[in-house]
Amino acid sequence: MGRLAGQSVVIIGAGIAGLALARGLALRGAQVSVLEQAPALREVGAGLQISPNGARVLRALGLGDDLGRMGLHARTLELRNGQTGTRVLRMDLTRRAQDRDFHFIHRADMIEILRAGALAAGAALHLGAQVGSVDVTGDLPCLRMASGADVTAALLIGADGLHSVLRSALNGPNAPFFTGQVAWRATISGDGGPDEVQVHMGAGRHLVTYPLRGGALRNIVAVQERSTWAAESWSLRADHARFKAAFASFAPQARAWVDAASEAGLWGLFRHPIAENWGKILPKGAAVLLGDAAHPTLPFLAQGANMGLEDGAVLVNLLDNLPIEMALNRYQALRAPRTARIIAAANANARKYHLSGPARALAHTGLRSLSVIAPNLMLRRFDWLYGYDATAQT
Repeated sequence: MGRLAGQSVVIIGAGIAGLALARGLALRGAQVSVLEQAPALREVGAGLQISPNGARVLRALGLGDDLGRMGLHARTLELRNGQTGTRVLRMDLTRRAQDRDFHFIHRADMIEILRAGALAAGAALHLGAQVGSVDVTGDLPCLRMASGADVTAALLIGADGLHSVLRSALNGPNAPFFTGQVAWRATISGDGGPDEVQVHMGAGRHLVTYPLRGGALRNIVAVQERSTWAAESWSLRADHARFKAAFASFAPQARAWVDAASEAGLWGLFRHPIAENWGKILPKGAAVLLGDAAHPTLPFLAQGANMGLEDGAVLVNLLDNLPIEMALNRYQALRAPRTARIIAAANANARKYHLSGPARALAHTGLRSLSVIAPNLMLRRFDWLYGYDATAQT
């Protein structure tokens, strides 16, 4: 038996990172409680892309068959000229064995897979459990609940996202800044399109789309550069007329998708720094951050969920095999450089997608040539990302 057997753990947040971690810890014998502020796990956030690095974690958790059953196997990724709709670059996601584990899945379906998996492993899930604040100055981490009750935890893990109460307790106030970009997110009825990701690129804007739920739905994420601020919220509803106007210059197919997305969410894209302190050892306990609570990213490389899955796999292995202080130090030392590299790559994608004028024409010409001469070179450039095995990190 490892060090986690019988260990009491409280996780704040029942998102993808928190639930995956709950299953991983419970499978190693930990006594896990997950606190989720929402009264129910609702269908929010629409589509996700699970790439091979994330799929490895799900398979190690025994959930690979569920991913295959409820998700779609992605076959290709295409970059297209937004204005004309013509193909700029096509990447085959099935050509090499190591690249064949790309999936599209509805976030609600991924959450259900992980919820059921966590409960089956013995974790407890508490809905409507809102944490007001966290104190990490005593012998044990202490949570002050919105109800007024206090809850202590031998090991407290903050998987509570962008506005993490534990991150604030460990690092003080966070100071994100508006990137000058807003994003619309929607799902529309499926249209029988292929099992591929399409990125339609235009000056100062782009649109990403792919099918969900066997093609019954189509996921849309559209980003525009603009000076007017929008809230950093999943629940803000979009002005559909403004959404249509932002992509009025795009090709007919892209405009048709936008026209169909009458119920779209809108949120401002803010850049948050990676947390300086991911964990803290207390006299009788410890606290540690996971996923977006430690390293928020912008949605230009589809790695937010995958990074959270990676974090959980690494953290479970370390906690089960090392003394707690060594485990937490090693965890940040392993994860901080990798997540920083992923975030930088996502930021670079945003710039490349939004080129205009001669720079855009030159870049598209180069990508078209690459598509003919070495169609998989672009994908091989991300071997460091997709080839990573978080389950083997010690």
